[in-house]
Amino acid sequence: MPALTFGLRPVAPYRLDLTAWALRRRGRNIVDRWDGSTYRRVVVIDGTPLEVVVTQIGSCERPRLTVTVFGRARPEMRSTITQLLVRMLGLRADLKPFYIIAARDRRLAPLVEEFRGLKPPRFPSTFEALVNAIACQQLSLTVGIELLNRVAIECGPSISIAGTEQHAFPSAEDILRLKAQTFRQLGFSYGKAHSLLALAQEIVTGTLNPDHMQVLDNASAVENLQKLHGVGRWTAEYVLLRGLGRIDTFPGDDVGARNRLALWLGGNKPLDYDRVKRTVRRWQPYAGVVYFHLLLAGLTKSGEITREGTCLE
Repeated sequence: MPALTFGLRPVAPYRLDLTAWALRRRGRNIVDRWDGSTYRRVVVIDGTPLEVVVTQIGSCERPRLTVTVFGRARPEMRSTITQLLVRMLGLRADLKPFYIIAARDRRLAPLVEEFRGLKPPRFPSTFEALVNAIACQQLSLTVGIELLNRVAIECGPSISIAGTEQHAFPSAEDILRLKAQTFRQLGFSYGKAHSLLALAQEIVTGTLNPDHMQVLDNASAVENLQKLHGVGRWTAEYVLLRGLGRIDTFPGDDVGARNRLALWLGGNKPLDYDRVKRTVRRWQPYAGVVYFHLLLAGLTKSGEITREGTCLE
């Protein structure tokens, strides 16, 4: 039986399915799950693993969400869960100015209309964004997601739902319980293992609080992020967008993203970092929102996302 049930009203237009896909990126993601009608994730509140289930019951233009929480949830946890969902699922993001920009752009307008209701998602914490980015460095996203799944199974808190064990994303303390050799056995390089363990150690000891970077401007945040072991420009910009919610950031070193951008623009030359930055300037301060739309276009083309909508129109 659910411990908590409550409703939320996102800023319209809103589509949970599209936003959940932009967050999870691959169908094999076991932390952020989508079954065709509901988004599910195990979160840890006050040391208690809880299964949070979100369903959209309103239309794209008049959206309403139902949130159901399973596990030992208490009424006072509702506020924390709401704040997490607002952050992760872009519930308060008002993209009306972006839609105005898109309507005036002959190429962008049909892309935005196809995925109308997509909101920019964020990882629940900057730490999780960093771990995701480090795991996916110099690998395909499919392989990176598989590595992250293995870490979640190995050390992430879990809860049994209908006889099935579901795993939360591990905390810094959870990561520190693993040895470098364990990461190697899970498929990580020693370099990545060292980066993840060093990051977790700094957070646990209080040397680093990555969420404090929220108050920094983009340039300062990138500079500070690149001081961390194993963090380069791509990782820093990825964390800017997906961790700190800087929707003006299009990670220019993201090979998949810039290939999608070049293909979509119909160019016959690959884009380098500087050309990406010049290209996306016309859509500022929403270059990151275009990034998410191109991601969904790629997932649709590959068959990860079907074209059947789940929102009432």
